[in-house]
Amino acid sequence: VFGKDITLILILNNLSVDHKTVKVDMSASTILYTRRAVAEILKATTSVDLGSKQGKHIQLTIPYSYYGKYLTTDKRIQVTALCEVMHMHGVKLLVEKTIILEDTNIIIKIPRRVVVNKAVTLEISYANPLPEPVNRCVLLVTLMNQQVKIHLAQLAARERSKIYFEFTPRKTGPLQLQVDFSCDKFSHVKGFVTIAVAPA
Repeated sequence: VFGKDITLILILNNLSVDHKTVKVDMSASTILYTRRAVAEILKATTSVDLGSKQGKHIQLTIPYSYYGKYLTTDKRIQVTALCEVMHMHGVKLLVEKTIILEDTNIIIKIPRRVVVNKAVTLEISYANPLPEPVNRCVLLVTLMNQQVKIHLAQLAARERSKIYFEFTPRKTGPLQLQVDFSCDKFSHVKGFVTIAVAPA
């Protein structure tokens, strides 16, 4: 989840009866959805001794403080591990994993029944998932082809807050509401909901 430390585990198994030493070069970079690297955020090298038919786990932790300021709106991190079996020339294995961090920031609550030409109040809750405060918080609410920009107060670390938004639907049928939350540390955290508007 965005804002938390990331923990990954690489599992190495020696399928032969011979003792093996494996050198592992690990790196992590923030990337765009096109897989183009933005910034390298972690580099580590370790060596693992594997006995006959033995398996071992290597744990890699990427703290939020390493990736936070380099993450793009795509919220993607690519981790690679190049495993080289020592004393066996040319035996290498590359493991790659792309992590897409999830947002859990926007929650939209709508009444059970929404009726045409009758005012309705929605509850929109938003959160700061980071271990530090955020400023310049803005909610952009898009509804019925109109956008409303709402400036919000600062949010403390891990704080959740909510606002109430009132509108009157003018026609029956499905109505899409989109909420976009941005601040000085991250942007474009989105929430969607489809509202079924009933006849009066």
